[in-house]
Amino acid sequence: MTPLIRPTNDKRFAEQLIRQNMSSYHEQLDMHWSSALFDSEWRTLESYQLIINTCPAGLLCINQDAQALYIRELQIVPKWQRQGLGTAAIRYTMDRARQADIDTLRLRVFCINPAAALYERMGFHVRKTENNTHYMERRIV
Repeated sequence: MTPLIRPTNDKRFAEQLIRQNMSSYHEQLDMHWSSALFDSEWRTLESYQLIINTCPAGLLCINQDAQALYIRELQIVPKWQRQGLGTAAIRYTMDRARQADIDTLRLRVFCINPAAALYERMGFHVRKTENNTHYMERRIV
């Protein structure tokens, strides 16, 4: 399934989806949500909504520096998970990196998050693991 991916500034949708999807990991890892941290980071990101049939189905947030393009958030609404939206968002990000002449994508994922398997299938490899988090990257060819 291919979503429409469009820029968004819907911070409320983003925060609710991230909190919903990540709450079980935060509980397992004894972490706490910080709205203040979310607010400060939100201002620094390019954010996109994934749309299916006019309905918000996901969130993609990215940023870049001279070395890499970073996937900072990739969240899919639970009823749309496992239907290819994450793959579509990663491909979109790869295209954005190529357009910006950036040859490396990076992301972080909790070690206990099954999404790590998706990232591996999409060509990411673990650069390091620290504090229950995999730091992953892939080259863009």
